[in-house]
Amino acid sequence: MFYVVLLGMVACFLALRLYMVLGKRTGHEQPLPKPAEDRAPVTVLPRPIENQAQPRELANRNIAPRAEAGLRAIVAAEPGFDVARFVEGAQSAYRMILEAYWQGDEQQLDWLTEADVRDAFAGAIAERADAGHTLDNRLVTIERASITDASLVGKAARITVRFDADIAAVTRDRDGVVVAGSMTDAVETHDIWTFARTLKSSDPNWKLADTDEA
Repeated sequence: MFYVVLLGMVACFLALRLYMVLGKRTGHEQPLPKPAEDRAPVTVLPRPIENQAQPRELANRNIAPRAEAGLRAIVAAEPGFDVARFVEGAQSAYRMILEAYWQGDEQQLDWLTEADVRDAFAGAIAERADAGHTLDNRLVTIERASITDASLVGKAARITVRFDADIAAVTRDRDGVVVAGSMTDAVETHDIWTFARTLKSSDPNWKLADTDEA
């Protein structure tokens, strides 16, 4: 995903759609390096708010118990935050980021990812270009997207999502000859992406801040 070469108009539309709604290593061909900075966010317990979601309701939305306190903290700080919309936006971001990386669209990646992740993508894209390889990948389906963790430190919110997806992947050389993969056999992929945003900031978008494999 992550928190595609699209037309500018579509990208702008989706950027707005990710408001308050809104993580890569693809597991194929060229694994991306992890961001150099290891973050260990501290979960801040929220104050009570009216109509706060209860654990059972959260669980029905594919939310791990360890993420509940962090999500409540985010809702307490920004009551308009909606978990279901976030998950929908995360899936859209997952597809957009993967496709942008596969197609080498660094401009698209620039507004969808934070600096460390963007640099990691850019490095992998450059290595691929030097090798004369292109990726002919396709995200077949996202089987499941579930929130595994969430935290709020000051105004810095972070939400981790696990994506279970099927991806058809092919690597071609300069002559278009397939050197790896198959478009007929999809591969199960399990990614853990962390999206970040500064709450109540002028930027409404959640950006991909960390990537990992499950």
